Amino acid sequence: MSLDDMLLFGAAVVVAAALAARLGSRLGLPSLLLFLGLGIALEVVGVRMTDAGLAHALGFAALVFILAEGGLTTRWVDIRGSLTVAGLLATVGVGTSIGLVALFCHRALGIDWPNAVLIGAITAPTDSAAVFSVLRGLPLPARVRAVLEGESGLNDAPIVLLVAAATAWSLGELPEAGPAALAGTIILELAGGIAFGAVIGYLGVRLLRSVALPASGLYPLTIMAVVVLAYGLGVVAHVSGFAAVYVAAVLLGNGHLPHRNATRSFAEGVGWIAQIGLFVMLGMLASPERLTWRMVGEGLLIGTVLTFVVRPISVAVCATWFKVPWREQAFIAWAGLRGAVPIIMATVPLAAGAPGAETIFEEVLVFVVVFTLLQAPSLPWVARVLGITGDDSGADIEVEVAPLDRAQADFMTIRVPEASRLHGVTIKELGLPKFTVVAVIMRDGRPISPVPLDRICEGDELMVVVPARQRDAVEHLFGAIGRGGRLARWAEEGDDGD
Repeated sequence: MSLDDMLLFGAAVVVAAALAARLGSRLGLPSLLLFLGLGIALEVVGVRMTDAGLAHALGFAALVFILAEGGLTTRWVDIRGSLTVAGLLATVGVGTSIGLVALFCHRALGIDWPNAVLIGAITAPTDSAAVFSVLRGLPLPARVRAVLEGESGLNDAPIVLLVAAATAWSLGELPEAGPAALAGTIILELAGGIAFGAVIGYLGVRLLRSVALPASGLYPLTIMAVVVLAYGLGVVAHVSGFAAVYVAAVLLGNGHLPHRNATRSFAEGVGWIAQIGLFVMLGMLASPERLTWRMVGEGLLIGTVLTFVVRPISVAVCATWFKVPWREQAFIAWAGLRGAVPIIMATVPLAAGAPGAETIFEEVLVFVVVFTLLQAPSLPWVARVLGITGDDSGADIEVEVAPLDRAQADFMTIRVPEASRLHGVTIKELGLPKFTVVAVIMRDGRPISPVPLDRICEGDELMVVVPARQRDAVEHLFGAIGRGGRLARWAEEGDDGD
């Protein structure tokens, strides 16, 4: 294909995928599966992906951007109390899943140990693209969402090593180090990736907060470049690049940087492009004509055991120690969505020419499609049945910040959503610091020049000019009043006095 043909084909695929996403939202179907179906349809009509090695490389690249989008849109205040459980699920939970699935495949299906372990490793990880896209629309407790998102963001790191080791075993190349050494390597690479991502993310925040870039569009572009830099440097340093990406993105997303809303919108758009390209490509790599009833049956059996037996055991092993209520454990077990990651991992043995790799790829594809169709649409119903939906706290404000370089001040746009407890609070009751001014209130599309006794209403957009050194304090103040009402400021000042 010429470059012009590639541009035409790519644009047509993206437009078709966008329409498919709209159709999926109306029908209650996961849009990611529709992208996969689009890729399979292209494969059927002759537009095929035959290079498993290229698919593997492009899949890893897409995962970088998907993890970046997830990290940039994750609130630190929501996940910090759940990182231990998420980390255990990404390590101990993964190990438990691999062991139990491998045991079932060997004993019940008669698969040799190397391929049984390989299947266990490929099917163990939850998928960040599926988790981020599906859960963000559900009114879940912050802890539940944080556990699922943190797990999906961190479990790619150990899985890459485990799938590579299992692939080598299936090829008869036994690793020189034993299982204990492999586990130690995984822990070191995961810890190193987390530390590396934290350093890159911290330096990126310091840089972007100290430099006023000449155009607002440079902020999201630079932030995304810093995240990709964390991945690349992590790989060069032989630590987990995926862990580095997610941690760096979380720090950047919570670093109170200018133009955060624009950055998140940009990251969301990049994430959608990555997801569309990834699932369409994987669909083009599939070969439906190779499917046999035996493959379909084994894929469904493996998925059934993993979903209804192995996943609940893995969650219980990791979450019971932290006294996570059984209702939340049940939802976490059911919401462990598998999507692109298991399919991408199935390309590793396929690219290496491992025996039985084509059968494993097709079985994983069947398992992912069927059980994502089963689990994803049912999540709202399951959450209601388990009684974990709803949130009594006020809706949080949305803050956009743009630097005013010469005045050493920032221009903040604060959006007041429905259910915010800022509603009814007067400008005077905000108790803003010196030289901080609510310059304009946009209400129903009309600008209002506020006076101290004017009340804030739901749906307002407040244009606030604040000295740069006071920005964090002012944002914290608006957030506290938005969640706790007009008395929140006095309560916090009383706590500081104690």
